[in-house]
Amino acid sequence: VQLQASGGGLVQAGGSLRLSCAASGSTYSNYNMGWFRQAPGKEREFVAAISGTGVTSHYADSVKGRFTISRDNAKNTVYLQMNSLKPEDTAVYSCAATQGVVTPDGYGMAYWGKGTQVTVSS
Repeated sequence: VQLQASGGGLVQAGGSLRLSCAASGSTYSNYNMGWFRQAPGKEREFVAAISGTGVTSHYADSVKGRFTISRDNAKNTVYLQMNSLKPEDTAVYSCAATQGVVTPDGYGMAYWGKGTQVTVSS
């Protein structure tokens, strides 16, 4: 599975961005997908995850109520809608795939895409 994240950019606090992660190379719906982020000098952080069917999702407490993960299996794409962005959301956001369970530490993820930078100015 090859993954490519896009949609990052510079936005003011309170603004919105939508990230996309396009997948190729395998049966996309077989994979549970996750979004992770890493800020400079900090450890990688779990953001959100969604099941292969799109029925189940869960979020880090820090983004709950502001971010929404979704997927379109016909387009082999997972999305992360980010609203009410805060400066502390600034990070490189990466998508990842697994046929197992998405764990907060990300170590169970089998495939990772190159990240996209999100910068939120105050």
